[in-house]
Amino acid sequence: MSQFAERMLARLRSALVTSPDNGPLWTQVGEVLQELGRDNEAAEAYSEAVRHLDGDERAQVQSVLDELRPPEDDVDDSEEGFGGKLTVLRGGRQRTAPDGDELTEPERERKTFADVGGLEDVKDQVRMKIVLPFQKPEIFAAYGKKRGGGLLMYGPPGCGKTLLARATAGEVGATFMNVSIDSVLDMYYGESEKKLAGLFGDARQKAPTVLFFDEVEAVGGSRQQMRHSAGKTLVNQLLSEMDGHASNNDRLLVMAATNAPWHVDSALLRPGRFDRVLFVPPPDSKARLAILKILTRDKPLDAKVDFRKLVKKTKGFSGADLADLVERALEAPLKDALRTGEIRDLLQKDFDVALKSARSSVKDWFATAKNYATFANAGGLYDDLVGYLEGKHD
Repeated sequence: MSQFAERMLARLRSALVTSPDNGPLWTQVGEVLQELGRDNEAAEAYSEAVRHLDGDERAQVQSVLDELRPPEDDVDDSEEGFGGKLTVLRGGRQRTAPDGDELTEPERERKTFADVGGLEDVKDQVRMKIVLPFQKPEIFAAYGKKRGGGLLMYGPPGCGKTLLARATAGEVGATFMNVSIDSVLDMYYGESEKKLAGLFGDARQKAPTVLFFDEVEAVGGSRQQMRHSAGKTLVNQLLSEMDGHASNNDRLLVMAATNAPWHVDSALLRPGRFDRVLFVPPPDSKARLAILKILTRDKPLDAKVDFRKLVKKTKGFSGADLADLVERALEAPLKDALRTGEIRDLLQKDFDVALKSARSSVKDWFATAKNYATFANAGGLYDDLVGYLEGKHD
């Protein structure tokens, strides 16, 4: 439940970037924060809601706020705040931007391309753009090519974009900083820009670094679609940091992923920023076979499980869908083990049962993407997607 609430919170904060005076949105942020047990932050959100509401709605939110807000005389030296540290003063709160480490998800087990099933064409392009310039800098330097740069991956959810970014960092031995969009976006004017600048500064200090933005449209959305200046200034800050005019980005690799490239600001797609845009498709039959073997390699597995049969039955499945299939198949042997106390192997029949309820999650995405690929591809941005839609897939 907490993971769902965190995702909901990120979406609401993203919406507030373009609609900072939306009282009902602030109220929803407060409710989600309360659900997460972050009452101090919820009180701040409710305070903003009260500013933009009137009538009965304002009175209802004010009553909730009165229950949450501590008396003014009850002051602590510091508290954890809305994505960072708060210095609490009488008569108000003063925010300070967190360190870069607080904005990133710490690296766990290091991944390489061997951990990514399929996507060979995409991996080849990543090698040429990112990996080889770090492994053989003298050759690239001879042709005037620098290390660093930006790469944007797009495609349906659950197809390995985040894993590919982690694996890229593993291939070049770089620090991997998985940016939490939830931590970058801030309710206070100017704070998001400060956090973003601090994040890039921290990444440069730790270079070589792969700085990865998932759902990049939350910080780099199309300025033409924004009604308020707050979101536009954040996009401007991101453009400035990627240009690197004031700092050296030579050993900084900026990777990003999105399910909606049509919402990303066009200025980010110019050379020197995200100058490579890669379509990450659902896995083909060869990739699905590799993924299923990776997902089950540490499981008690019966040698008679027919992976070829599973591959045929999972056409159109994303990597996440395949992971869900394996989890569903594990339910029966897990229940048996809990009942008998003995570990039994994962059998073909367990997969057969799981297949009855497993579904592909990418069909809706392709229905939307097809419209953009057909009517909004004047610059050739979606050529790879068009080729995929016109081809035959196994």
